[in-house]
Amino acid sequence: MSSGSSGRAGDKFFSGLTLAAGIVILAVLAFVAGFLVLESVPALFAPADQISAGTSFFTYVFPIMIGTLITAAIALLIATPIALGVALFISHLAPRNLAKPVGYVIDLLAAIPSVVYGAWGMLVLGPLMVPMYDWLHTYLGWIPLFGEPSTTGRTLMTASVVLAVMILPIITALSREIFVQTPKLHEEAALALGATRWEMIRMSVLPFARSGVVSAIMLGLGRALGETMAVTLVLSPGILTANLIGSGNQTIPSEIALNFPEAFGMRQNELIAAGLILFIITLLVNMVARFIVNRHKEFSGAN
Repeated sequence: MSSGSSGRAGDKFFSGLTLAAGIVILAVLAFVAGFLVLESVPALFAPADQISAGTSFFTYVFPIMIGTLITAAIALLIATPIALGVALFISHLAPRNLAKPVGYVIDLLAAIPSVVYGAWGMLVLGPLMVPMYDWLHTYLGWIPLFGEPSTTGRTLMTASVVLAVMILPIITALSREIFVQTPKLHEEAALALGATRWEMIRMSVLPFARSGVVSAIMLGLGRALGETMAVTLVLSPGILTANLIGSGNQTIPSEIALNFPEAFGMRQNELIAAGLILFIITLLVNMVARFIVNRHKEFSGAN
């Protein structure tokens, strides 16, 4: 057999293998979505007296859905600027003998189990933040977000900070890899024209990395939306309130983790339906991210 024929056979085999892998991923996603929908239907259309909260399913799921979104949003607001700053420091500002150790430490953060983060948030971070919560309540208590503070620190804000630490290495590592791929000619041209280091980063590095950074942020948001154990350990169960520094509030993953082992019948359907809501939210987040990335995937020195 000639080398050309064997090469074509290898191409066909590789093409079929990648196609099969893609089909498997789609099939798994379809099976998961089908399972969630089928198991959720009884709860979605059940009368209020059959729902454990004594209300309609959507009245039950709305508070924990809002808690999930608030926690993830605050975590993203905290983690994103820090992650981008660290990524730029490692890729463009730090000496090589310092950049590598910092990069290793950031990567190591991603390997820590979520239950360890949860225990740290509950036992260490929560009590440490209590004085800050007292200060916020004393001087900003007229804002509903800073109402009566928790004495244990197990609040939505503490959970958000824990999530921010958890998603920090994801955003940092991906952004760093994108930043170092910036064409050197673009950077050198900006510096040759008299730009400062910051102006070079702003005009050359950040536009080039825009779509990659958006993808990194969305991956971090997906992690924050779906995190279970860390949030479950940090939060003390309760009803939804506007108070970020008080006890109470809950998220969809922690609600499922706390109640699913003992659930049966309609209660089980409720929790699976809550999982379906989280599945839809995550799917929408990824669709928005893909739309943004596709809009800005082309880069030239003029944009």
